[in-house]
Order: sequence, then structure tokens, then C-alpha cells
Amino acid sequence: MATTQSNMTADDLWRLPEDHLRHELIRGQLTTMPLNSGEHGEIAMNVGVALSQHVRSRGLGAVLAGGCGFILARNPDTVRTSDISFISKERIAAGGIGIPEGFVPYAPDIAVEIVSHDESQVEIQERIEQWLQAGAAIVWVVNPRGRTVTVHRSGRDPRILRENDVLDGEDVCPGFSVRVAEFL
Repeated sequence: MATTQSNMTADDLWRLPEDHLRHELIRGQLTTMPLNSGEHGEIAMNVGVALSQHVRSRGLGAVLAGGCGFILARNPDTVRTSDISFISKERIAAGGIGIPEGFVPYAPDIAVEIVSHDESQVEIQERIEQWLQAGAAIVWVVNPRGRTVTVHRSGRDPRILRENDVLDGEDVCPGFSVRVAEFL
């Protein structure tokens, strides 16, 4: 991940010209990330389809694909993207704007992070902490190499699920459950 410009705002990031690169804003610092791998894309699709089918069939809210920006902090601004996100209908209604055309001005209920080959444990931990501090109820970290999903919630120890374990939406996405192997 390369830092290329400092002291930017979420509005500055939104106005950047399209350059076909992936950008996030971390405490006012613009970062550029490499494109994702095919494996990463396949896992994101597997998670997204399973979660979206469940959410849509029960009218629970919205599932957003990777690349959507979420404003997690202001002054300095932090705008992160997750690989897949779930936003409950209650959170959408409380935001008062539905799903906006621009960046979503709050954290999703569930942020899904798929570990890329080039990400360090420090980077992953920072992402988890930022999601949770901004109000995400759950962060699922999918690790293709370890073939696990780790469930993170504020104030709780992380829970590591292996291929034959069942990941569920707990109280955040009621009724959702899938074997971890179906994502990998």
C-alpha cells in the first residue's frame, strides 16, 4: 500500500478523476492499493451472493460490493472500502438518506475483509479496529490461505471458524448461516 498525498478530505477523494486504481483515505492520507487477485474476486463473489440472497429474500437491508466507500472518521477523514458490506434496513433508515450516491457516511453493520496476499497482519488489524470503532457490529476476516473466517466484535475475543464450521449472522443478520467452505 503506497501513500501518495496527505491532508485530503472525503470530498477530495470523491472528486478524484477515475484512474482505475483502488484508493482509500486513512486519517487524511490517500493510499493506493494494488488490484485484487482472481482468487480474491471469486471469494468476494461467493460471500456477496450468499449474503445478498439471504438479505434480499428477507428484506433485511442492503449488501454492497467491494469498492464502495464508507466514511469512518472526520477531521482527519478516513474512507475505507470493504470487500462486501451488509447494512441493515434500520441503519439505512436512521441515516435518513437511503444508500447515497456518494460515500456512505457511516459504517456498515457487517464488513467483510478478504485477506490479500500482500497485506500484513498489522494492516488487517488496523482495518478491523477502524470498522469496529466506527460502529460496525461485526467484521468477518476471510483468510484464503488459512481457509478460515475470523469473526470480530467489539468487546469480544475473535472467533476463528474453519472450513467445516458454520458462519452465522448472529443478531446482526438474523437467519444467515453458511459453511465456511462455501466461501473458499
